[in-house]
Amino acid sequence: MTPSSLITLAETLAAHQGVTHFAISYRALKKGDFFKKLMAGGDCRTATALRVATWFTENWPDDLDWPSDVPRPKAAPEKRKSRRVA
Repeated sequence: MTPSSLITLAETLAAHQGVTHFAISYRALKKGDFFKKLMAGGDCRTATALRVATWFTENWPDDLDWPSDVPRPKAAPEKRKSRRVA
């Protein structure tokens, strides 16, 4: 996932929810400056990009189309709860 794709997702979701990219950054990473840094030409680790992309996939609203020019990653598989046998 490229920085420009992450920015597109952040701006699209922020506009849809009536918030700023700072709010989206805080929801995804618990810090508000992630997208600001990307917009200023910064970069991020591959693991961070994957984490943010997965967050978008898992939190994308049903009433908002995913941007057609951004590939959508698969959601992380849900962790299975272990069953205790009594």
